Amino acid sequence: MTDAYPRDMEGYGRAWPTTRWPGGARIAVQFVINFEEGAESNVLHGDPVSESLLSEFGFAMPRPDARYKPIESMYEYGTRVGFWRLHRLFTGRGIPITVNAVAMALERVPACVAAMVEADWELSSHGYRWLDYHDVPEEVERAHIAKVVEIHRRMTGQRPLGCFIGRRSPNTVRLVAEEGGFLYTQDSYADEVPYWITEAGRPLLVVPYTADVNDHRFATSPGFDWGAPFFEYMRDAFDWLYEEGAETPRIMQVALHNRLVGRPGRIGHLRRFLDHVQGHDGVWFARGIDIARHWIAQHPAPGGAG
Repeated sequence: MTDAYPRDMEGYGRAWPTTRWPGGARIAVQFVINFEEGAESNVLHGDPVSESLLSEFGFAMPRPDARYKPIESMYEYGTRVGFWRLHRLFTGRGIPITVNAVAMALERVPACVAAMVEADWELSSHGYRWLDYHDVPEEVERAHIAKVVEIHRRMTGQRPLGCFIGRRSPNTVRLVAEEGGFLYTQDSYADEVPYWITEAGRPLLVVPYTADVNDHRFATSPGFDWGAPFFEYMRDAFDWLYEEGAETPRIMQVALHNRLVGRPGRIGHLRRFLDHVQGHDGVWFARGIDIARHWIAQHPAPGGAG
């Protein structure tokens, strides 16, 4: 095992960062809404198959060269109903939000975009399409990143500074760094605090994401059958991280989808979790860009760049 291994398996090790969050908070809590509806796989969008993922139909399979209207309607529910439930819940409590926004989805519903901008929610990039980018040619993905920046500027008045693709390609993070205007990526599940990587010859901050504290588990296995297990999992994760936060900074992300947690049988348990978190002192509710900027100020990139 003498060859260089292209993965960092050690991270911070025992040398945990000691920086405090603003106000001496023990934990940064970031709520992320994934805004994907209207950009999913659909023959109307020129795709060869219909969408099948993250719906109430766990048995759904892609339909070649055909529309799958029941699935389409579940996605439509996300922007027609679920989004507005989440918007009322979070704006009513003054909790800031990061929206991982698929650019094509933004173009479909300007009313939702206006509401997010008015609330000062961060609109981070979730790609141009909500598709698996793994086999997308590099030149196409590069063009999609440029298109994302153009659409965000046109729809929101500013470019995205964060990026999370999720179903990323081997080139995604390098292309994000190469574009030069992103301050951070969330395309990693490797840690619970930010860390620096080098891509395209420049430093890029990683603010790690979550796949476990994520409502996609209402539509995947193993998952949550109803809202109570989701609440209990969020609560237990928060309590543990809050305890550790007395010694070292921690981030807790909660990943949400309009069409999933926005259902009436689930959102009440999200509200229960907000009650639980807001009952603690020393909690910093932060957008991804807030976490990134704070970390960059406290832990500049190696070599002073970034």
